Amino acid sequence: MEVIQGTADRYKNIERSRDTMMSKEEFTRMYDTYYKRVYKYISYRINNHHVSEDICSQVFETVMCKYYSFSEEKSNFEVWLFAIVRNAVTDYFRGQKKRSYTSLDSLLELIFPKPSPEELAIREDNNQALFKALSKLREKERNIIAMKYGAGLKNSEVAQIMGVSESNIGVVLHRSLKKLHISLKAGGFNHE
Repeated sequence: MEVIQGTADRYKNIERSRDTMMSKEEFTRMYDTYYKRVYKYISYRINNHHVSEDICSQVFETVMCKYYSFSEEKSNFEVWLFAIVRNAVTDYFRGQKKRSYTSLDSLLELIFPKPSPEELAIREDNNQALFKALSKLREKERNIIAMKYGAGLKNSEVAQIMGVSESNIGVVLHRSLKKLHISLKAGGFNHE
């Protein structure tokens, strides 16, 4: 079985046995399964396609190199993975030393084919209204919305990552969406 070795110097001194390494096939399967969801979450939070790709690469490098520390007794793999993703995004913001707001633009470009100029203008207006409404939410609320709708995580998985109860996530999510709805309505947003 071929084993992928991490290339980053920061992981050079970690002793690992071959039993705890991720095989090339396991990594490929994991990457194919989670790449889109990881990228979407990062895109929701970062609002920069190129930076999102870089952070996504760093996340998968970390997963590959830190796989030995994963324990099914502590949490399932998806929760462990998205904790790494969330920490990578947090590290990015710390490095930037400024607040950034979530963006759906790069995500929409990936999902939908090229629209007409009229559709682009309407979408941009709608996105700007959404970004403005999202910017009024607290950081925790924006993060929960990004995990839920960007990464497609379940409330229980978001709760594990955030270290709070599942019911708390549901309540915060419900209140956040209600705030967004009120803010969008007050701003004259009319969804057809």
